[in-house]
Amino acid sequence: MNREKNIQKIKEYPDEWDVIIIGGGATGLGAAVDSASRGFKTLLVEMSDFAKATSSRSTKLIHGGLRYLQQGNISLVIEALKERGLLCQNAPHLVHHMSFLVPSYKWWEGPFYGIGIKIYDMLAGKLGLEPSKSLTKKETLKAIPTLEEKGLRGGIVYYDGQFDDSRLAITLARTFEELGGTAINYMKVTGIHKVKGLCTGVKVKDLESGENHLLKGKVIINATGIFTDTIRKLDDDKCQNIIAPSQGIHLVLPKKFQPKNTAILVPQTEDGRVLFIVPWHDRLLLGTTDTEVKKPVLEPEARKSEVKFLLEHAAHYFAIPPKESDILSVFAGLRPLIKSREEEGSSSISRDHSILVSNSGLITIAGGKWTTYRKMGEDVINKAIVVGGLPERSCITRSLKLHGWMEDVDLKDPLSLYGSEARLIRGLESERKDLKEPIHADLPYKKSEVVWAVRKEMARTVEDVLARRTRSLLLDARASLSCAKLVAELIAKELGRPPSWIENQCSEYKELAQKYIYHGTEKI
Repeated sequence: MNREKNIQKIKEYPDEWDVIIIGGGATGLGAAVDSASRGFKTLLVEMSDFAKATSSRSTKLIHGGLRYLQQGNISLVIEALKERGLLCQNAPHLVHHMSFLVPSYKWWEGPFYGIGIKIYDMLAGKLGLEPSKSLTKKETLKAIPTLEEKGLRGGIVYYDGQFDDSRLAITLARTFEELGGTAINYMKVTGIHKVKGLCTGVKVKDLESGENHLLKGKVIINATGIFTDTIRKLDDDKCQNIIAPSQGIHLVLPKKFQPKNTAILVPQTEDGRVLFIVPWHDRLLLGTTDTEVKKPVLEPEARKSEVKFLLEHAAHYFAIPPKESDILSVFAGLRPLIKSREEEGSSSISRDHSILVSNSGLITIAGGKWTTYRKMGEDVINKAIVVGGLPERSCITRSLKLHGWMEDVDLKDPLSLYGSEARLIRGLESERKDLKEPIHADLPYKKSEVVWAVRKEMARTVEDVLARRTRSLLLDARASLSCAKLVAELIAKELGRPPSWIENQCSEYKELAQKYIYHGTEKI
């Protein structure tokens, strides 16, 4: 992926694109891969970086959703479980099985949740993972030695999928380009171009150069997640908002609170959500909350009440409860939920996706979740074929292997997420011995990954590298801040940036990292 070459491509391409997709998150990238795989000339533009917003701030799970089973949304659960199975086949280097334990402290919890989880297993059918099973108290404590023992009766183990969200996003972008697509980050849509009232293109601004472009397309897809309504209003300034953003936060804790690789599921919290305590990249991820918000923002911040909520709930399940001082990082994300009736809380709003077509022909896809990104892409491109008068071509993504596909990946290998490209990164290290050096003693990343991110993955800033190409900001915000200058220097060398750029990047990253470091009112 080379941004300069892609900018040149849109300048030189004289014809209409078949499909122009606005938004470089899970939904937009899924649609882009589907479109390009059918042979359509496809362009994707993203106003920030790929997966900058919601798509890099998930609970890192590819799952059917036990909560939706509890709500009676069987069709969504079946669809998600099917997609989970397909993704495990199409990207085994990115998605792996993880065991989840539901501890029981009351006599009815074991049989009650056990029945539900057996139904969950059954709904997965041939694409199921491993069968669930009941555990005794002794077996439960063996799986999670740090669990609160008082009142513990036993537990139930079931299996779901785990992944790294922003790494999957970059993999989809790489897959898209392999299929002939063109993706450009930091390219903001500023207007919808129309002829005789019909949508025929988009006006965009290159946020790096300041240049403006008019890009024409047979069909335009709005896949902008929490900013769905912003794009819809460029098409029709009188349209009503359809997105009801809901904030969820996650705390990142040291692995000592659960040294084994089994996650904990708390089926019911006070606000009606499921709570996960999940091992991830040798850390522990605790989430999530459900707080309604009025306005979508690109960089939401966790509230103290949300942090308190998670710590209080975690304290019920750990023998030694985590404290505020244990938090390595805290991050917030906004769910792009579709509006429901006013009397319903956001925790009860479904994650089904919806596709709308405006009077001008602008297609909007909204809702959904990472697990069903592929099906969302399939559905919206089916609709695009009709709206744009494109040739009928069947979807092939059910069996499409994603970029870097590789079986039998060693999960202990820090480069396993790159799949077959891990050897190429090691090749960089052979050419330049200094690239073998870690960027920080407390982070699992090397200088070679920074160089690779710039050369092959369209990383443009320190934030791109530390927040999404690597997950440094999430794994340890303080550590990521202390290596920001080193990373800026490596990027500057690759992109030919001046010393002033390094200074500006370090300043901007410090301001960002402050939002991820939780220690009360104290400043860095």
